[in-house]
Amino acid sequence: MALPRTLRKVIATAALVVFVPLYALFIMALAGGHLRGAGVVVETAFFAVTGLAWTIPAGALIWWMSRP
Repeated sequence: MALPRTLRKVIATAALVVFVPLYALFIMALAGGHLRGAGVVVETAFFAVTGLAWTIPAGALIWWMSRP
C-alpha cells in the first residue's frame, strides 16, 4: 500500500528535523576526537566533505516525499 503524499511529507520532514542535528553532533564529536592537531588543510577538507555529505540522504528523503 502506497502512503499518501501528505503523510510522506510529514514523515520526511520529521526525519530531516531529527537527522540533521544528530548528524551535525556526530560529525563534531568525530572531529573533536580524531582531528586534534591535524592541521588547517585537513580540518577544512574534513568539514567541507562532511558538511556536504548530509545532502545525499536528505535529497533521497526529499525525492521520496515528492514522488507521485
